[in-house]
Amino acid sequence: MSRKRSTRRWLFVALGAAVMGGAGTYQFVWSSLSAAVSARIPASQTALGTVFTLFVVAQTLVQLPAGSIRDRYGPRKLLFAAAALMFAGYAGLGVAPTLPVVYASYAIGGLGAGIAYTVAVNTPVKWFDEYRGLATGIVSMAYGGVSFVVIPLVRGAIDAAFTRTLLLLGVAVGIVGLFAAGLLRDPSSESSGPESSTTTDSSGTDTTETDSAGAPSGSDDADDAVGWRTAARTWQFWVFYGVMVVVNGVGLMLIGQSVGFTTGLGLSAATATTVASIIALADGGGLLVLAGLSDRIGEERTAGASLVLCGVALAGAVASGARGYASLFVVFVGAAAFFRSPVFAIFPSLVGRYYGEARSSENYAAIYTAKVPGGVFGGTVTGVLIATVGWSTAFYIGAVLVVGAGVGALSLRPVQTDASATSDASRST
Repeated sequence: MSRKRSTRRWLFVALGAAVMGGAGTYQFVWSSLSAAVSARIPASQTALGTVFTLFVVAQTLVQLPAGSIRDRYGPRKLLFAAAALMFAGYAGLGVAPTLPVVYASYAIGGLGAGIAYTVAVNTPVKWFDEYRGLATGIVSMAYGGVSFVVIPLVRGAIDAAFTRTLLLLGVAVGIVGLFAAGLLRDPSSESSGPESSTTTDSSGTDTTETDSAGAPSGSDDADDAVGWRTAARTWQFWVFYGVMVVVNGVGLMLIGQSVGFTTGLGLSAATATTVASIIALADGGGLLVLAGLSDRIGEERTAGASLVLCGVALAGAVASGARGYASLFVVFVGAAAFFRSPVFAIFPSLVGRYYGEARSSENYAAIYTAKVPGGVFGGTVTGVLIATVGWSTAFYIGAVLVVGAGVGALSLRPVQTDASATSDASRST
């Protein structure tokens, strides 16, 4: 690989991280926006919760068609659309006169965030064989990491200048999306331009860069990749899906209920504030550190072991919190967040390796729809569990589920494809 090409693909990782960070603001900044929205437009907690639910559904379900389009036509037009939608979402929210307009605006922003997410998270899959886990971890970490910086700025300005703050936020995420749209490329589209990935060896023979499986790097022949309908006929697909349901469900359970969980165990409000900050930092740290480690010790092994450790840490948090050990409780909660997050960087790479990089965006987007049932578990089901069996038992159940998900991830093995599966993939296009 030429030095210029190697440098360029890391530039694309940086662009993907910037786009991912802009998309992530819709999820992480909402908690800072909801009170200000309620002050302008009287709304119950249920109504405000519905705004976020509509965002999650829109952001999740748009990724399947967006992933399919990206695999076929590249990222440029999708990123233009994402930039426009994310700007429109914040701008519409900033001037919304009624609750239905708030619903529509945040759902529109969710569509843009979903498109941006699926383009960004699959960019390393297209460009990397070695260091793929590290590259995907950098992009994924930005989803919450950028919001960690943005949230204090928004909280400091939203009450005094609601409309202006949201318009500026919309302009910022829109400009990032437009900038990325102008520069980001996939290897297949680039190879047709003046700078091809084909190189010349010492004998003057043209050679094409190949990955470890012998396929052209970042530009799988379409015949070697299968679409989501064919992928869904393999047991590995449903292991991926089940793990993602649990990871999203228990993750949203931990993130959304962290303050209530802490105080429900009898710990102080100061401890609850510390826990909320630790979760955000540990989540990003796990994405970067363990996704990078997966390049060395294997993706399936890293994903499975990290989820088992997540479950153990979550159980430790319950046990220590119930006994009043606040410091130990914070450490265990941070460890649970640290070990939960790497799946979001590792699975896009695994899906590309199992089913072919040429349709990796489409296939991972199909698996990512697990966020919808996961969200139902993390919200409604968790609320029922807490009301029925209490905080400790509810989170012990979450710990057991995560350990089970880890065992499932450890069982993953590469898919054995054949000609009939390839033929079916072509028919399903």
